[in-house]
Amino acid sequence: MDVKLHDIGEGMSEGEIVQLFVKPGDHVQVDQPLVEVQTDKVTAELPSPFAGKVETIHVKTGEVIEVGGVLLTISPTPQQAEQTLLPNKKKRILAAPFTRKVARENNVDIEKVTGTGPAGRITDEDIFRHLATTQNPEKEETETAKQTSTIPFSKRRKQISAKMKKSTLTIPHVTHFDEVDVTNILEMKKTIKEKRDQSISVAAFYIKAVCIALKEFPIFNSELREEEGLIYLKPDLHIGIATDTEEGLIVPVIHHCDKRSINDIHKKMKSLHKAAMNNELTSKDLSSGTFTVSNAGPLGSTGATPIINYPEAALLAFHKTKKMPVVTENDEIVIRSIMSISMTFDHRIADGGTSMRFTNRLIELIENPSFLLMELV
Repeated sequence: MDVKLHDIGEGMSEGEIVQLFVKPGDHVQVDQPLVEVQTDKVTAELPSPFAGKVETIHVKTGEVIEVGGVLLTISPTPQQAEQTLLPNKKKRILAAPFTRKVARENNVDIEKVTGTGPAGRITDEDIFRHLATTQNPEKEETETAKQTSTIPFSKRRKQISAKMKKSTLTIPHVTHFDEVDVTNILEMKKTIKEKRDQSISVAAFYIKAVCIALKEFPIFNSELREEEGLIYLKPDLHIGIATDTEEGLIVPVIHHCDKRSINDIHKKMKSLHKAAMNNELTSKDLSSGTFTVSNAGPLGSTGATPIINYPEAALLAFHKTKKMPVVTENDEIVIRSIMSISMTFDHRIADGGTSMRFTNRLIELIENPSFLLMELV
């Protein structure tokens, strides 16, 4: 019987094989991990749906496989084969692979858990609720005495954890810092407000400048596939916007950002931010990003070394803007609005010089809005 890659959540269409836990000839039990798969949003272990012997493995580490593709072929045990042919004899358990993993790690018989999700699906919270109601009271008192408090490691945080771990273990990160004079952009924003009574986020101007700079430095809008020995220069600019929510960091995407006006970018940013705050983002809103920006300045950040949104090649962060004395070419001291920026990139595919040239071009566009407008189409 074939074990296929199924949709493990958030509307995935494909997954990358990260690790194989079995080999041909191995005997596996129900819910035993077979393979680890990485999608755009999460890393998950896929368990065996039945007991039996692994006959053939159809995939290899690093391979990208579409949903519905065959992963392994397993010969079920006689008893398992009978249950498979007469499914009414066995209760069907609805639970995501990660939820099954949580159950295994906590020694919970998942068949004894009551599911509260759609169609009776068992959730992570159901596992923890079952644990809380079945724990030995004496043990619980002892454990409580050992610790003052705990908080759940939420599903969002688990997804962030998996993505960050994958990125840091795979990509050699390098970050360089610079400063940009945003006085003229702020003046333009003020003029638009006064003359047109229209408020546009200053970040929309920055993101438009990013799109123009990326067109000239496509190496930062790429993806390295080491197994193929190729760097894919992506033709489209889908800019991810790192967004801070109560449940954790999430990155909605402005698709075809380079083809949008500054005003359109502003409106899309607002709608995505609202959806993120209300937990209403769709899988499309979260997919296909090619480059990520983080606007950390409003929170007071003066600098950071962000982790790249794997498998992207770079991440640009805008930090705090503050008024500072600046010496002009005529040796005059003037007060200007200066913003710090940090550029983190994959050192496998680019070097510091290329990164600096990219940010130099970005700074030129932001400091001279007329240059920015000249590049718009």
